Amino acid sequence: MSDNHEEKSWTTKASVYLGTAESSVLVLIGIALVLVAGLLLYSSMHDLWEATAGGPKSIEHKSIEILNTVLLVMMTMEIVYTVAISLKSHTLNAEPFLIIGSIAAIRRMLVITATSTETETNPAIFHNTLVELGLLAATVVAMTVAICILRFSQRKYVEGPVQPDSHS
Repeated sequence: MSDNHEEKSWTTKASVYLGTAESSVLVLIGIALVLVAGLLLYSSMHDLWEATAGGPKSIEHKSIEILNTVLLVMMTMEIVYTVAISLKSHTLNAEPFLIIGSIAAIRRMLVITATSTETETNPAIFHNTLVELGLLAATVVAMTVAICILRFSQRKYVEGPVQPDSHS
């Protein structure tokens, strides 16, 4: 005689526990990332305040560091967004990682161009800097193309073709 209530197999129970553990860890990661972003933003605002108090030369000197930190905050918050999506859907979405990679490459390009005046006197170092900038630019273009392909394929193959409007 069988019960009306079938007992769950141990693999089903394990799957539920692991799913709960994954969600718990993702929540903790999200909280840690938000705290890091908040601290970085606070640090950047503190540097901005000090630079403003120091006058134009101080602002010019600190602006690259402040911009670098603010872009790092942007990257961190994009990772938080990715964690939130993963927590909600339990799937890994590639697009946010491509966006994070693009922001990181652009961040590096800005830092290189802002500090390139220090390396202009040494031709070998300057050449390496230009090569790095070229590779970073190619990376940004490749990631942009990848994002466009992902969005196109999402519309075409997942959401289905757009139906013509019958109210014409």
